[in-house]
Amino acid sequence: MMAEEKTQIKTDDIKNITKEKETEKPKVKEKKKETIKTEEKKKEVKVKEIPKKEMAMANGFSLKISPKQSIYVCRVIRGKSPENAIKRLQDVIDEKRPVPMAGLEVGHKKGRGLAGGKFPKNACKAIIEIVKQAGANAIVAGIESPVITIAKSDRASAPYRKAGRKAKRAHIHIEVRDKVSLIKSKKGVKK
Repeated sequence: MMAEEKTQIKTDDIKNITKEKETEKPKVKEKKKETIKTEEKKKEVKVKEIPKKEMAMANGFSLKISPKQSIYVCRVIRGKSPENAIKRLQDVIDEKRPVPMAGLEVGHKKGRGLAGGKFPKNACKAIIEIVKQAGANAIVAGIESPVITIAKSDRASAPYRKAGRKAKRAHIHIEVRDKVSLIKSKKGVKK
């Protein structure tokens, strides 16, 4: 009798286990459906708005250009929009308009009220790339009417070349701000 009871218990246990497994499978399917629904909800995420910034900037480090010439080129582009600055520098490269260098002993060039000037092509080519980068950064920052407020050139550490000569190196820093906000801030200072 005991042997028969043990076999009956075992068969009953097996039947219960199979019933539990069958009932568990639909639960798993329900969980999968829930995860799919939550994934659909996640796709409806709101797009974050990028806050507008006051300024955008671009830098060039240890450029292979003359720091003396780049100072005068930076003076020319200061106060212009990036597009106008690129046009002006392109005119220098095409030798249509020289860069005024009145502080240096350079030859006179054609132009009204121009004492002396040069066509620093290498400096203009390098600075055009930085101005383009500053213009692109201004677009990303959300600046509507960009103007170059700071354009400065500094002497960089120059490596030695053959025969003990030092190479020309310059750092360029360009900042772009919104023209409208500049005018408003200047009016507020005068009051």
